[in-house]
Amino acid sequence: MIRAFACILILLAGAASADEEVVLGLSQNKVSITTNFNGSEILVFGAVKREEPIPTDSDLQVIVTVAGPSAPVLVRRKEKRLGIWVNVDAVEVDSAPSFYAVNTSVPLNEALSAVEDQRHKVSIPRAIRSIGAPANITNAGDFVQSLIRIRKGEDLYQLNEDEVTVEEQTLFRTSVELPSALTEGNYETRIFLTRDRQVVAQYETLIDVRKVGIEQFLFILSREQSFLYGLLSLAIAVLAGWGASAVFSLMRR
Repeated sequence: MIRAFACILILLAGAASADEEVVLGLSQNKVSITTNFNGSEILVFGAVKREEPIPTDSDLQVIVTVAGPSAPVLVRRKEKRLGIWVNVDAVEVDSAPSFYAVNTSVPLNEALSAVEDQRHKVSIPRAIRSIGAPANITNAGDFVQSLIRIRKGEDLYQLNEDEVTVEEQTLFRTSVELPSALTEGNYETRIFLTRDRQVVAQYETLIDVRKVGIEQFLFILSREQSFLYGLLSLAIAVLAGWGASAVFSLMRR
């Protein structure tokens, strides 16, 4: 009896979560990093698929996140001692996305509750994982905030509120600006539909960011043939120096 009741609850939950579904489109799902790459704009657009009429008891909100590859980050704190800035403390953040953008249709705290944010890791602080710190560090959270502040200044972390346009609670669109300093890899794109600050549906896809051309060749060479890469760098430096010397000699004549 209990097992049957549990199955009914699961079926009802599945039916409720399927009331609204995301149908997504991207202007491009691949970004190529070349020698003259200076950033890119990704247009995210889609619609909400329903089997029932649009609910009238609450408004639909949309949140779009784009996250670059994550990696540990060592954050250092400096102090001025005897007139010199020196590193005094360091905390390794366990995992932080190299790029993270959050676009919302309304202010984030109006679209998502704190509990749902904790569950889905939507906001910038929630997207960063920092479990522990050395015993002598009593303000580990300040190091995470410093990382966020620095990467926001570099346009690598973005919170763009009221930037998702929602029409008739069915169509939505927004654009995400990717800066020039991108890390190569898969960029996870998530779309959340929310009502009453609760997630009612979500969708995930990937944007592939890769180096191409001479950028890709030099990157692979530096990783797989570091000795040859060093010789090539030295040869280029020598040729550049010789070329500059030759130009100055001609100018003097």
